[in-house]
Amino acid sequence: MTTTPERRLAAGTTALVAALGLGLGAASAQATPAGKGHGPKHGTPRVAPAQPGTLEACETLASFAYPGTTITAAETVAAGTLTNAGEPVGEHCRVTGFMNERVSPVDGQTYRIGFEMRLPTDWSGRYLYQANGGIDGSVVPATGTFTGGQLENGLQTGFAVLSSDAGHTGSRGPLFGLDPQARLDYGYQAVGTLTPMAKSLVEAAYGRAPDTSYIAGGSNGGRHTMVASARYADQYDGFLAIAPGFNLPQAAVAQIWGAQQYATVASDGGDLATAFTQDERQVVADAVARRCDRLDRLRDGMVQDVARCQDVFDLDRDVPTCAEQRDGSCLTREQKEVVSDIFAGARTSDGEAIYSSFPYDLGLTQSGWAGWEFGASVSLDPGAAGLIFSTPPESPGILADSRGYALSVDVDGLASAIYATNELYTESGMEFMTPPNPTDLDTLRDTGAKMIVAHGTADAVFSSDDTARWYTELERAYRNKADDFVRYFEVPGMGHVRGGPATDQFDGLGALIAWVEGGDAPDRIVATARGEGNPGGVNAEVPADWAADRSRPLCPYPSVARYRGGDPDVASSFVCKPSGGGKGIGHGHGHRHGPGPGARP
Repeated sequence: MTTTPERRLAAGTTALVAALGLGLGAASAQATPAGKGHGPKHGTPRVAPAQPGTLEACETLASFAYPGTTITAAETVAAGTLTNAGEPVGEHCRVTGFMNERVSPVDGQTYRIGFEMRLPTDWSGRYLYQANGGIDGSVVPATGTFTGGQLENGLQTGFAVLSSDAGHTGSRGPLFGLDPQARLDYGYQAVGTLTPMAKSLVEAAYGRAPDTSYIAGGSNGGRHTMVASARYADQYDGFLAIAPGFNLPQAAVAQIWGAQQYATVASDGGDLATAFTQDERQVVADAVARRCDRLDRLRDGMVQDVARCQDVFDLDRDVPTCAEQRDGSCLTREQKEVVSDIFAGARTSDGEAIYSSFPYDLGLTQSGWAGWEFGASVSLDPGAAGLIFSTPPESPGILADSRGYALSVDVDGLASAIYATNELYTESGMEFMTPPNPTDLDTLRDTGAKMIVAHGTADAVFSSDDTARWYTELERAYRNKADDFVRYFEVPGMGHVRGGPATDQFDGLGALIAWVEGGDAPDRIVATARGEGNPGGVNAEVPADWAADRSRPLCPYPSVARYRGGDPDVASSFVCKPSGGGKGIGHGHGHRHGPGPGARP
C-alpha cells in the first residue's frame, strides 16, 4: 500500500510518540508556557542559565543501570589526551555502551544502538546530543564537534556530550535499510531512546540532571536536529542545525536525477565530472561574480545578497556559448540546458518537483561541490535512496554496480517509492526521515527553547533554497514572529557544512547558549575565514588575496550583509539589511523552489 501526505500528516507527531511509549519528561523552561496555536504569544518563557558542577564518579559508572542498556566501559581520559584547534581538551570520563540489542527477524542481523558519552570533570551543567552525519553507523568521539574549524568544541566548553551510531554499524552500509526498525532508529527513534538514558547517566555522574539540554549537528546531524525540534522539543532547550538535510530522501533522489542529466553531456562517459569541468565551473563562477559581487556595495570576491543574485544572473546571457569545441572558456548549449535544469531543481518526467532549486554561487568551484555532484550521486545516493528510503527496498545487488543503477533507474518510480509503505515497512522514507510537521513548533516555542539553523549557499547536496523556503513558511505560520524562537543564517560561498570561498568558521553553539540562557537573540553571528595561520584549521579554498582571518557577519534571513565603509576584512564594516531580491520564498530561478516534506511528486 501507499500513504498520501495528507494521511501521513493526519497521523501526526502525537500518535507516533505515544506509540513509542517513550515517557519523555519536560524541558527546563522556567515560566508558564505561552498559549497554543500559531497566534501571538502571551509572554516569553525563559530558560534558567545552567550552573557548573564537578564530576562525582567515573569508573563506577560502569555499573550504571538503565532499562535496555549495557555499559561496556567507563574510564578517565587525562587532560591533553585530546586536542582541538591546537588546544588541549580537559580531563573527562568516557563511557561506552549500547541499547536495545536485538536480532532482526527480517535479515537475521544483530542490531543495537551504540553510544559514547564524554563527561567533563569541570562541568558546565549542560548536556549536548551530538547528532552525526552521513548514514550514521559509527560512534564517533563525543567531543561536540560538528562543523569544520570549531575553535572550541562542546566538550571543551563543559558539555556532557553523547554520540551514537543511530542503531546500526557502518559495516552494513545501507543494507541496514532492509530492517524496518533500523530504519526507524536511524530516522528518529534512536534520539528518542538515547535522550532519557543520557540524562539519567548525567545525573549518576554529577549528582543532578543537566540544567539545560542541547542537540546539534551538521548535514544528516542537522536533519536529526530539525526532526528533534518537532518530535522531541520537550526534551531540549536549544537546537543547532548546520546544512540540514531535513528532506534527505528527496535530495538523494534529486542527486541521482542530476547524475542522469550530467551523463548526457559528459565528454567521457565514465566520468561525470567531464560534464561540467573545473574550468567550466570557474567560467560560471566568474560570470556570477561580475553580476553579483558588488550587490553588497563592495567587490571582495563574495556574493552576500544571494537572493538578489538569482534575479540578476542569467546563465544563458552571462556565460559564453561555445561556437565550436569545448575549451574550458564556454559552455555548449546542451551544457547550459543541463546546468540550468539542475540548478532549477530535479523534476519528474511530467514536470513535478522532486526537490528544491539551488542558488548560483561562487562556491560551485570547490572540490567538495564536484564530489557531491559527480561522485556521491553515483556511489552513495543509490544505496540510500534504493535501500533505506524506498518501500519496498531495492535488491541489495544494486550495490555491486551503484553507478549503473544510478544512471539507469526510473527516477519517477524512485521519487514515488520514498513516499510508499507496506505491511512490513509501515512508515515511508519521508515519514521516518523528515520532521513530521516542520512548521509546527509550538512545543519548542512554549517551553522557551530556541533554534539556530545555518546553511552554506554553495551546498551541492542539501539546498539552502529548501531551508530558506522552510523558514519563510515558518514565518508565515507564526505571523512573522518565528524569529522570536528560530533564526536562520545563510553562509555565502560555503559548501556542504564547511569549505569554499567563505567565512565558514562561526560559533553557532555559543550564540545559541547566549540566546537560550541569556535571552540574547542573535542579530548577527560573526564568521571568519580559515586561511594560513588561522588556529581553526586551514580551509584551502580561501582565496590567497583574502586576509587569513577575514570576518563577515552572518545575518538573520532574509537580511544580508552590506558594506558600510571601513576595513573590508572586518565584520564591523558591514550591516545587516534586507535583501534586494528573492521574492520572499527561497531564492529560486525559473521555478522557485522544491516541495516541502508533505509534498508528493
